[in-house]
Amino acid sequence: MKAKGPAVAAPARERPADAAADTNAATATMTEPQVLHLDFLDDDTLAGYRLHRLEVFNWGTFDRRVWTLEPGGRNSLLTGDIGSGKSTLVDAITTLLVPAQRVAYNKAAGAQSRERTLRSYVLGHYKSERSDTSGAARPVALRDHNSFSVILALFHNAGYRKTVTLAQVFWITDAQGQPERFYVASERALSIAGEFARFGSDISRLRKRLRAEPGVDLFRTFPPYGAWFRRRLGIDNEQAMDLFHQTVSMKSVGNLTEFVRGHMLEPFDVEPRIKSLIGHFDDLDRAHEAVLKAKRQVELLTPLVADCERHAALETETAELRACREALRVWFAGLKFELLGKRLERLGEDWRRQDTRLRRCRERHDGERLEVDELKRAITEEGGDRLEHLAAEIRRLEQEHEARERRARRYGALVQRVDESPAADDAEFLAQRRRLADLTDDLGSREERLQNELNEHGVSFRRIREQHDALAAEIESLRTRRSNIPARQIAMRAGLCEALGLSSETDMPFAGELLQVREDERDWEGAAERLLRGFGLSLLVPDAHYARVANWVDRTHLEGRLVYFRVRDISERHRRGRGEPPRLHPESLVRKLSIKPDSAFYSWLERELAHRFDVACCTDQTQFRREARAITRAGQIKAPGERHEKDDRHRIDDRSRYVLGWTNTAKIDALEMSARRIESELADLGGRISGLQGEQRVNRERLDSLSGLKEYTDFRDIDWRSLATDIARLRDEERQLASASDVLVQLNERLEQARRCLATTQKELDSHRETRAKTEQKQQDVKALREQTHALLEGVDPESEPLRSRFERLGAMQADALGEQQLTVESCDNREQDMRHWLQTRIDNEDQRLKRLRDRIIQAMMAFKEEFRLETAEVDAGIEAGFEYRAMLDRLKADDLPRFEARFKELLNENTIREVAN
Repeated sequence: MKAKGPAVAAPARERPADAAADTNAATATMTEPQVLHLDFLDDDTLAGYRLHRLEVFNWGTFDRRVWTLEPGGRNSLLTGDIGSGKSTLVDAITTLLVPAQRVAYNKAAGAQSRERTLRSYVLGHYKSERSDTSGAARPVALRDHNSFSVILALFHNAGYRKTVTLAQVFWITDAQGQPERFYVASERALSIAGEFARFGSDISRLRKRLRAEPGVDLFRTFPPYGAWFRRRLGIDNEQAMDLFHQTVSMKSVGNLTEFVRGHMLEPFDVEPRIKSLIGHFDDLDRAHEAVLKAKRQVELLTPLVADCERHAALETETAELRACREALRVWFAGLKFELLGKRLERLGEDWRRQDTRLRRCRERHDGERLEVDELKRAITEEGGDRLEHLAAEIRRLEQEHEARERRARRYGALVQRVDESPAADDAEFLAQRRRLADLTDDLGSREERLQNELNEHGVSFRRIREQHDALAAEIESLRTRRSNIPARQIAMRAGLCEALGLSSETDMPFAGELLQVREDERDWEGAAERLLRGFGLSLLVPDAHYARVANWVDRTHLEGRLVYFRVRDISERHRRGRGEPPRLHPESLVRKLSIKPDSAFYSWLERELAHRFDVACCTDQTQFRREARAITRAGQIKAPGERHEKDDRHRIDDRSRYVLGWTNTAKIDALEMSARRIESELADLGGRISGLQGEQRVNRERLDSLSGLKEYTDFRDIDWRSLATDIARLRDEERQLASASDVLVQLNERLEQARRCLATTQKELDSHRETRAKTEQKQQDVKALREQTHALLEGVDPESEPLRSRFERLGAMQADALGEQQLTVESCDNREQDMRHWLQTRIDNEDQRLKRLRDRIIQAMMAFKEEFRLETAEVDAGIEAGFEYRAMLDRLKADDLPRFEARFKELLNENTIREVAN
């Protein structure tokens, strides 16, 4: 059996031994509109798809093993006795190729329509016997309902070396019901013993195993299965299968004319074609008018909607300025509150410094008073226990001196790390603590800045390194091949070929791999690359692989963009109106291109280039303006319909983006140059990052030192020099007392001296108390003013999103509004008035701009409504209706009708005439 020409079956290789004598010939004919013969065939007797092997298992009386019929693709005669199974095999072929609702079994033997059924073939009915009780006849089966049946046919086309296998599997789930089935089709040789055995009794296991087989398709119903094998076997018309069914077991033909008219000719009614042509022309005419109308609407709506968006932006800006003006009082209150806090903090530091001095002075005063009392008591006691007391006091002071000196050494080391000198007295210590606090804030800010810069440089370094890695991968990919196609597209094609089991990727080349600019036209290489880039990245899929490629692409997430063309044969292109290429322009870009001579796609590419890229190459603007389709060396493209385009997002001579040609040496050189430039950028960026890291390391060391200095809160903890003076004084006194001959004289002298020191200390103590009292009064005044300012901020959350954004904007506008004026607690109110006046002036200017823009928008809306009354009957001409005009523009852009203006014009001028001719 074959799809292109007649065929008959071959003698059965195995049949039951008790077969009777009978002869029956099964002839099947399937036709196609056109038969193509390959030029390289010397003998076309086996051209077209022919039946090479028929296998049945558990089909009718062919029971328990695989029975094979092998015509080998040649015309054969099937003979045998009555009941030997000739009609059974013919019905197997009919079941494979004809829908179940049309099959009439055993017609070859002239039987009645219900003598045999699919159920009888699956169960193997071979005789009938009469029941002794009821007397009714019932069929006797070779198998029960737990068995399954398979029929398989292998067709081979020797001219194209192609193979198609069709099979059906039957089983019975209900003992009284009809058999279930599924359909199997493949473009490779299958067999029952190889693919339909050793799966147990679970049909689902067989179905899963077949799905896992490469190149095997399963179907649940006949229509997709029938469409599959008709497409592979080259059967364009379903009527051919009806004719096959009528003739496969035909005994005689009564009226040959009626038979041909009813079964071989398709009816043709011209009236619906004429009505369809008229309706098609009306549709195209209305569509063309709609395109022109949409184009005009887009021209009017685009500036109108842009003005509406500017108006909305201005309104938002003005509202934001008003909101900033309203927030001005709270913002200045916050600034004033912050300034008062800083002033209160400075007063607190002054008070603590004065309090420290007061406490030190009071301690010295108490010590001097105790010394006077002790001297008085010593005089009273004649100085007997004074030496022992001095020795104990010296030991205590020496221990304290050692501890303070140890702390002072560590303190000195820490302050030297932050470029400071150790404080010499209490006032200098407090001033130094204030400087160190400011330095801590500065270093903290510097740490944040350094970290931000490191983060930004790190992100840039990773981004540039990713670019370098991508370039390196692209260069490596280019070195393994000769084409200029990007590696991503190559990988996508490799995945496609691997998934479909194609032998070579050259079966599906990219268009760019087969095209290049001629050597003598290199001046136009950049312009050609820009115009043909999309086409060059398109995959060319032969018609034989088209269905599988389309299915794979549809079910696969490509993670990229893939464009492919279905490449039909020459006869199919002629039938679809893409026959001979049009005449090219004398300066056509196509004339500057070369097609790879040994390519199987040469003719297809020649026609596609002529149809798609017949643009005039213009060397001056005069010719460019005159031509309908043109291109310049700089890459400006002119298309029919007055559309012009120039895409300068990439340089026209950037060879790293070239995709045409079958050699990639120049592209590799360009990519390597880019890689070297990126490596230089990475080196520079790495140097900057290293420098910032070193600076950050030093900054963090200083911050650690400042953190250690926070432990020292009182100068007395490190003041070992005053203790050294006291120890020297006590030791001197101890020596004098030990060597004195008159103890009372010395004690009286010491008492007088102690009294003078006590009087001096008392005056100093009173002065410190007065200074501290004044500072306390200032603190109370600042606190009262701060409470008043806080009352203005009560109920206001400065961290809320609206206020925070307005405060940030006011901060940004402060320099423009106030200049370089320094803000203080006393000047806050005056600066607030200055900034309010500046904001009001800006708001008035924005209001004037809004009024002028509003008038222009309303005039444009009225003009649009006047021109398109029907579409705008329910739309107002007002600012509030701007969203409706924006929606109209969005719909028009989504429809993108103006892009099809040239296409509709072509359909009106050319295709209508062609349809009339057809």
